[in-house]
Amino acid sequence: MKIQGTVVLMKKNYMEYKDLKASFMDRFDDFRGHKVFLQLVSSVTADPAQGSRGKHGKPACLKHWKRPTSINASDSKMKVKFDWVEELGVPGAFIIKNHHQNEFYLKTLTLEDVPGHGRVHFICNSWVYPASKYKIDRIFFTNQAYLPSETPATPRLYREEELENLRGDGIGKLEGWDRVYDYDAYNDLGNPDKGSEYDRPVLGGSTNTSDEFDTFQDVIDLCEGKFTVSEKTDKKLEIIPSEFFEKYFKFPMPEVIKENKNAWMTDEEFAREMLAGTNPVIICRLQEFPPTSKLDPRVYGDQTSSITRDNIGNNLEGLSIDEAIKNNRLFILDYHDALMTYLRRINDLPSTKTYATRTLLFLKEDGTLKPLAIELSRPHPDGDQFGAISKVYPPAERGVEGATWQLAKAYVSINDYGYHELISHWLNTHAVIEPFVIARNRQLSVLHPIYKLLHPHFRYTKCINAFARKTLINAGGIVEQIFFPAKFSMEFSSMVYKDWVFPEQSLAADLIRRGVAIEDSNSPHGVRLLIEDYPYAVDGLQIWSAIKTWVEDYCSFYYKNNEMVQNDSELQSWWEELREKGYDDKKDEPWWPKMETCKELIETCTIIIWVASAVHAAVNFRKYPYAGYLPNRPSLSRRFMPEPDTPEYHELERNPEKAFLKTITAKKEALRSLFLVEILSKHSSDEFYLGQRDNPEWTKDTEPLKAFEKFGKKLKEIEKRITEMNTDPKWKNRVGPVKVPYTLLYPTGEVGLSGKGIPNSISI
Repeated sequence: MKIQGTVVLMKKNYMEYKDLKASFMDRFDDFRGHKVFLQLVSSVTADPAQGSRGKHGKPACLKHWKRPTSINASDSKMKVKFDWVEELGVPGAFIIKNHHQNEFYLKTLTLEDVPGHGRVHFICNSWVYPASKYKIDRIFFTNQAYLPSETPATPRLYREEELENLRGDGIGKLEGWDRVYDYDAYNDLGNPDKGSEYDRPVLGGSTNTSDEFDTFQDVIDLCEGKFTVSEKTDKKLEIIPSEFFEKYFKFPMPEVIKENKNAWMTDEEFAREMLAGTNPVIICRLQEFPPTSKLDPRVYGDQTSSITRDNIGNNLEGLSIDEAIKNNRLFILDYHDALMTYLRRINDLPSTKTYATRTLLFLKEDGTLKPLAIELSRPHPDGDQFGAISKVYPPAERGVEGATWQLAKAYVSINDYGYHELISHWLNTHAVIEPFVIARNRQLSVLHPIYKLLHPHFRYTKCINAFARKTLINAGGIVEQIFFPAKFSMEFSSMVYKDWVFPEQSLAADLIRRGVAIEDSNSPHGVRLLIEDYPYAVDGLQIWSAIKTWVEDYCSFYYKNNEMVQNDSELQSWWEELREKGYDDKKDEPWWPKMETCKELIETCTIIIWVASAVHAAVNFRKYPYAGYLPNRPSLSRRFMPEPDTPEYHELERNPEKAFLKTITAKKEALRSLFLVEILSKHSSDEFYLGQRDNPEWTKDTEPLKAFEKFGKKLKEIEKRITEMNTDPKWKNRVGPVKVPYTLLYPTGEVGLSGKGIPNSISI
């Protein structure tokens, strides 16, 4: 009998800018009979006559390579007919051999009217290189999920062989067609051949300050396309294509100044962005006064905060400090310990002069936060063992005190923005997810249900991380040019990673750890927020709950009891390798889940999906709306706070706007920053959001498909609820003085700078 098949693929010439040579060679190869052959593999028990390779159908070639049916601008549809006999049963996989000289991108194969089985679908999404390049044949499996022990005999053999190939042997040079996933330290960020300044340690340039902004309007002019020739020809921007420069050189107006050009300067907005801005994952509840330090006093001396009760005064709505702490009304944004260990080296660089900051805040009756005091600290000039030199600044609105207070807030924002990019964003999403991707690809077959569950949440992550290592976080790269830790950026990120704990990436665990929530069995999500109007946490708990319910429904279909988790050989190998190799420096930590129960599996997968989707969305897609206006989110400071009776202080008195701008990011660095944050803040046109899949036939199992549909409906309910809260004046922190609604955890997004939507994966 004949089985009709349809293949959807993308030819190389569409991926390589209309590569006419590739197109001609493919047609020539096809004309000579060097075609693309597909061979179905039965899922029934292996046939001894064919050896351990199982029962195969006859090879069939793709027809009409020269004139395929066009689906869109890049995809082609081609027909293939297979000879099949009834005793072969249902196809469980197919082998493909490409005898052209060029690779192509294979998307799907669909078989129609398979006797007794109907439609059989294969999701491929992979490059297929010439057959001569491969050590083993390329094989693709149906969209049916199987636990390892339940996989039919022949697909099981190929499943094991495919995983062995993906793990590689660690020998020799890998080429583009070698489908190998492996681990390595971050040992290629430096480039000492260019000079000692590009030397960087293995991890688990000067700044031109003459080209200054004079007024805040000068910064706004960047968004109106008013540039000088010298700025357009900045060599540091040569990685940006010239056509992009010509077409997109006019930046859009950042939302933070769209409605009101001065609202960003208010204390309310400064505090609100700690709950609903670019980095809403750091603020903690203050539990003792004065704030203390965890730094070793034998090395760093006394690092206790110098903030006193007199600094706070009577700004607590009639409460004493002790009463405010007891009533959960005092909070802190604390970068003191994290930065103090690096600050001496950072400030020795010519490009940076900054502080480690502590900011105390009071939760008012109306639900908003009020800054009480900012402490700026530097290492003691005589040595670390002598502690810190600190000064405390209280809020002020007018005169030189008001100008000094604005500068103090700028130093806090610089700490927050740098920590956001290097830790909250890069480390805690991009970097920590990558070992999960590698281990999944090495140990879980595409047939495995957990592979299918996690698959959309790893889309493009390794690709974007590779790009970052090459262009953004490398020695002398854009991150080192823009952010205040400069050449110490990745070393600093690596240092903070030592405190990373996997179970604390759960939203509830994180909120409780920071003291902004407490366990409460009577609350909808098991925790009660101590800042009721905390947009990131309010929306996040709804999203977390929806993800967990979906994961629980999905996993419960395949794992009926704890023994099935324990006896799943691929799952156990994945989890063991993740800890032993992916996180080898943390493999002995006691907090790792043991992966012995269904509960542990569900919690683990929920955390992975949460970090890869919602956390990344929350810390990535509001960059441009807030940081597109540099005074609101400066990335570095070039001089210290002016001292009385100095020329800098007199300038602050005469022209506070100019003094402010001469302290923060300079014009050319600002331009580089704008290009970067605009690109990183955009949603792409091919994005898939939480609750969406790139293929409706991602699994053949009916119950998981129903559970996924339920998940999508729940996300729609959350979208509606977020919209309603953003229009309710009761919730002041959701919009704030700048009139920018909190939509980062709105599940569905829009193309461009929408500031809305949760992509499935870390793809930008």
